[in-house]
Amino acid sequence: MRLFLSCFLFLSVFNVFAQENIIPEVVPEVKIDSVYREDQFYFAITYNTLVEKPTGLTQSKFSSGFSGGFLRDMPINKSRTVAIATGVGFSYLNNNQNMAITATAENPNYAIIGSDTKYSKNKFSLLTFDVPIEFRWRTSTYESHKFWRIYTGIKLSYVLYDKSIFNSTTDKVLLTGNKDFNKFQYGPYVSLGYNTINLYAYYGLNPVFKSAKINDESVAMKSLNFGVIFYIL
Repeated sequence: MRLFLSCFLFLSVFNVFAQENIIPEVVPEVKIDSVYREDQFYFAITYNTLVEKPTGLTQSKFSSGFSGGFLRDMPINKSRTVAIATGVGFSYLNNNQNMAITATAENPNYAIIGSDTKYSKNKFSLLTFDVPIEFRWRTSTYESHKFWRIYTGIKLSYVLYDKSIFNSTTDKVLLTGNKDFNKFQYGPYVSLGYNTINLYAYYGLNPVFKSAKINDESVAMKSLNFGVIFYIL
């Protein structure tokens, strides 16, 4: 019995010392990047309308647009809440309206579709290569990517492809390479909001067409697009 008690006391003391010698768990230090950049992919969905339209031109159907690309962020203040960004992207813009474009791409003809003419589709579409240049203000920190933002700038666009479609009960016309489209287009834009989803608007400063006419009236309409834009890090 005395031997049993001695062994029990020895094991108890040994266990206490063993617990005191447990090696503490090493937690790796997380390094926070305080010189971050908001380099981002963007994707926008827009409603496209036209301003300064010629007499009689109207838009009845929904005209959609899609654009996407990448922006490189270049902060210009110590807290990195102000920056300049530029990048590249592409846009595909549809414009449904009642101005028929017929004849040929080299010698196109423009006319307002009469109310007695039945047609199933009439639109023109543009695919552009874009170079946005923007000034950025945001409430971001290196600890969080959820912040308020106001981004504004100018977008330079070059038309890579154009297509005009007019389908009526008597005619089906599809034109590409229309010489009257302005190949180079530009205008200011703004996006504002919080976190991933933001409001977006763009206004074209030069006309969509450079020399189109309807009954000797110049078609000098410009683009106005607005919708939502998503930023993805």
